[in-house]
Amino acid sequence: MSKPNVLLFVADDMGYGDFGLFNDGPARTPHLDALANEGLCLAQHYAGAPACSPSRAALLTGRYSHRTGALTPMEVRGADRIALDEVTLAESFRAAGYATGLIGKWHNGALDDRYHPNARGFDTFCGFCGGWMDYFDWRIERNGVRCDSDGRYLTDVFTDEAVDFLHRHQRENFLLCVTYNAPHSPLQAPDDVARPYLEAGLSPGVGITYAMNEVMDAGVGRVLETLDALGLEEDTIVLFTSDNGPAFNLRPDQVPAGYDTDCKRYNCGLNGQKGSVYEGGIRVPMIARWPSGLPGRMHLDQQVHFVDWLPTLLAAAGIERAEGRALDGRNALPVLRGDRADEPPPRFWQLNQYEPVGWINAAMRDGPWKLVRPQQRLLPASEEDQRIMDRYIEVDIQYKYNPEEVTSLMDDPDPELIVPPPAPTELYNLADDPLEKVNLAESEEPRTARMISALENWFEEVEQERRRIAADGSMG
Repeated sequence: MSKPNVLLFVADDMGYGDFGLFNDGPARTPHLDALANEGLCLAQHYAGAPACSPSRAALLTGRYSHRTGALTPMEVRGADRIALDEVTLAESFRAAGYATGLIGKWHNGALDDRYHPNARGFDTFCGFCGGWMDYFDWRIERNGVRCDSDGRYLTDVFTDEAVDFLHRHQRENFLLCVTYNAPHSPLQAPDDVARPYLEAGLSPGVGITYAMNEVMDAGVGRVLETLDALGLEEDTIVLFTSDNGPAFNLRPDQVPAGYDTDCKRYNCGLNGQKGSVYEGGIRVPMIARWPSGLPGRMHLDQQVHFVDWLPTLLAAAGIERAEGRALDGRNALPVLRGDRADEPPPRFWQLNQYEPVGWINAAMRDGPWKLVRPQQRLLPASEEDQRIMDRYIEVDIQYKYNPEEVTSLMDDPDPELIVPPPAPTELYNLADDPLEKVNLAESEEPRTARMISALENWFEEVEQERRRIAADGSMG
């Protein structure tokens, strides 16, 4: 069999409930629904983190984000960067002769060309390097050349670019990552798409989000139709996922003037949202379709994690990974093909926003058991430390909307933060309690203690790697 192509779609802040297929309301995603029915739909699929940059880093490297240095979405602090000595998925595929492209959102290194997608294995890049972008008044780039808005909706721009990429590379193997920024804020959608949702009585936040997803769904449909028209469907691995769970509570600057910031919508009953290590923050959709290599029309209940996709895709393509450090992920092909149904290794999550936002949370999953350390806010040690934190946040927001006017804050001081006593640890049996309603930490005290110890040992290990790359210059 010839080497397969890879077409990876990554949505931004999209949950299971944003699919019409899983929604008990008005969400319309006919192309994604069809893809889910045609391929493998993974019911227990986990992002690398509950926020953009660290999650994407795990997907691109097959390693926990702390090991890579990508801790938070704060690009003005360089906290979104993948260390220079990490080997990305694109670098391995390019070394094997594949044409590589990334169209859409990057968010793994801005304000420094060493971390640019073109420097991390992607021959073609069309998009933006920060965390979000205006959908109408956009400023993107094509391989380093700035492009300003031409009146098209940004999601449609990325779809057009993806279709063009397929036409240009139809006679060679390719890895194409289409990383839509929808439905991430700012909440903006074409009026004709949004109007039916709003007229149906949905809140503006929910209605516009569904409209943004509908446009993205149409884009996925166009790309897949192109794939089919070019005769590439059978030997192309198509994946669709989201970087983390949905965001329900937005800032006033992230919604149209006068709109409510509440964007809480149906997410299949999962607990939590973006930023949280509860299931709603880290359990995300994944659809996989590969007609010549995977079974179709199946829902799979086996656990798969973002770090598993790099070794899985390399194995599917028969590619030896370029030299690099040990992977945290494993080849999931036997699981996807139904040849293996064993328990995956324990998996870990910790989101650190301590530079400088000031909150952390963590989780561990081992078989059906899920340990959660709830969100903990760190406190500034003084008024000056509060001022530093406020400045970081203000500049980070400014960068999202006016990237050309913002420079790095890498040389600014870190605020001194006080770590309060941790909130009580929680334990859930997801086999019996998938919505995390019954905390068993006290009744399962020995198990809780063992899992706390395992989580702390893991975190010390990955933190050692983080401190090493910070000290040896791998982060620049």
